[in-house]
Amino acid sequence: MSIYSGLLSVHVLLSLGLIAVVLLQHGKGADAGAAFGSGASGTVFGSRGSASFLSKVTAVMAAGFFGTSLVLAMMAGTYDETGSVMEAGAPAVEEPAEEAPVAPPEEPAAPAPAE
Repeated sequence: MSIYSGLLSVHVLLSLGLIAVVLLQHGKGADAGAAFGSGASGTVFGSRGSASFLSKVTAVMAAGFFGTSLVLAMMAGTYDETGSVMEAGAPAVEEPAEEAPVAPPEEPAAPAPAE
């Protein structure tokens, strides 16, 4: 497996993880529900809630995602394993053959004199 393929795999995993972490976070309206006694403030992440933990995980994953995006973009500019897609798929262009000079048309033979 090449470095490009490995980095691309890490990039895809980071993107899926980042989507999951963002979807796990609660919105600002969820704190208002805890103020009225819904009991949502006591979570598995502690009394402060999941905001600080998930925020840090999101920041780390986002930094990794942007880093791999930048490196993949730079590698795509210099990555040349198979050559150009346009050159690989297109048939070779043949040069047109030089045309032979055109001879002047032959003049019809004069009719034989009638006897």
